[in-house]
Amino acid sequence: MRILKLLPFLIFAATVSGAQSTMTAAEFDAYTRGHTFYYGRIGQPYGGEEYLDGRRVRWSFLDGRCQEGSWYEEAGMICFIYETHPDPQCWSFIRQGGGLVARFENNPDNVDIYEVEKSPEPLMCLGPEVGA
Repeated sequence: MRILKLLPFLIFAATVSGAQSTMTAAEFDAYTRGHTFYYGRIGQPYGGEEYLDGRRVRWSFLDGRCQEGSWYEEAGMICFIYETHPDPQCWSFIRQGGGLVARFENNPDNVDIYEVEKSPEPLMCLGPEVGA
């Protein structure tokens, strides 16, 4: 009977002890700058982002089309603005299992994305569509 009374506390304690803190802007910049990250979502490829100097980024849904953008920290989140999407997209990042896990804070019901690969190579971006 005592175990049943303690169960909610034990579950809470295990959750808190396993929780990881959100990365600061300095931690995020140090981990990502100069690399391209490939992200997955629910076991499928999601996209890639190249993190450049000066908090600049290049994003692609891995279709060869890339969007230039930048990021900044706001309220403990990392927010991105892209040339074709000027509304901020804010994420919280943690280091877990040897990589990044990101939660889209604009819609917390969304499924997290996670680092699949970290590469020193630039993101593959095709040129403008010919004949368009």
